[in-house]
Amino acid sequence: MNTSVVICVYTEDRWEDIRQAVESVERQTRRPYELILVVDHNPDLHLKLKREYPDVIVVENTHEQGLSGGKNTGVATATGDIVAFLDDDAVADAGWLEALEEGFQDPGVVGVGGRTEPIWASQRRPGWFPYEFDWTVGCSYRGMPEVRAPIRNVMGGNAAFLREVVSEVGGFHSGIGRSVQGRKSRPLGCEETEFCIRLSQRKPGSVMLFEPQALIGHKVSRQRETFGYFRSRCYAEGLSKALVTQEVGTQDGLSSERAHALKTLPLGALRGLGEAVRGDLGGLGRAGAIVVGLGWTAWGYLVGSVRLKVVRS
Repeated sequence: MNTSVVICVYTEDRWEDIRQAVESVERQTRRPYELILVVDHNPDLHLKLKREYPDVIVVENTHEQGLSGGKNTGVATATGDIVAFLDDDAVADAGWLEALEEGFQDPGVVGVGGRTEPIWASQRRPGWFPYEFDWTVGCSYRGMPEVRAPIRNVMGGNAAFLREVVSEVGGFHSGIGRSVQGRKSRPLGCEETEFCIRLSQRKPGSVMLFEPQALIGHKVSRQRETFGYFRSRCYAEGLSKALVTQEVGTQDGLSSERAHALKTLPLGALRGLGEAVRGDLGGLGRAGAIVVGLGWTAWGYLVGSVRLKVVRS
C-alpha cells in the first residue's frame, strides 16, 4: 500500500507552520507516495505555495469552502491507496507515516488515528488546563486508549483512511466542521467524528484503530491557552455534537461522550482535588475547569439541539 499525505491550508499567516509541517512529512522514514497541499479559496497563497514547492502537488479547494471541502478535494486529488491527513500547524514525528500504514495490516481496518501531543506557545502547559480536555486544542486526551486499540472515531488532524472507502461513503460533510466563517467565530469541529460513525454504520465490521506510535506535535497558540478559548471551544463542541447526532443518531453520536462524562471526568475532578490537597494548587483549577468544560459542552449541545428542532419545525 502507498499513502498520499494531505495538508489543508487557508492563510498566509501560518506560512511558517505550513513550512514546518511540509518539512516533517519530507523527513519521514517511510516517504509518502505524494504530498498534496489543498488551499482553501486563497489564490495568493495557492500561487505562493506552487512557487515554493514545485515537487509538491498544490491544488485549490474545488468543494465548499472549509475544512471538509478541503479534505474532499484532497481525497479526489490523491492516487494512493491510503489518504493521511496532517494539520497545517502540526509537526509529524519521523515514524508517523510508517506507524499509520502499519495499522492497516490489521483485518477490517479502514481508518487509523495517531497520538497528538500539544506544543504550547508559552513553552509550558497552563497549570489549570485538565488533560481530560486536551481535545479542545486538537490533541489526544486522558481517557483515550494508551495502546493500540479500536476506537469509535479518530481525530482529523492526525488520521489516515483507505481512499476508496472515503469516496464510497460520500466523503466529509460540510456544515459540521470549520469553515472560514467558523474560524472567525465559533471554533466548531466534529467533521471527522460524523464521518467515522457514518462510515461504520454504512460498512458494518469496519474498524477505526488508534495507533499511539503515529505521533505528531500540534501547536497551541497563546490565544488557545486561555480559559476564554477553552470555554468557547467546549460550547462549540456541544453545538457540533448536536449536528452530529442529527446525522448519525444519538446512540452512536454520543456513545464515547457518555463514557467520558460519566467516568473519566469525575475521576479527573477528584484527582485534581486530591492534588490540591497535596500542595499542587493547580489541581483545584483543573478540577474547576473540568466542571466548567462539561457544563459548557452540555449547554452547547442543548442549545444546538433546540435550534435544530426549531429549524425542522
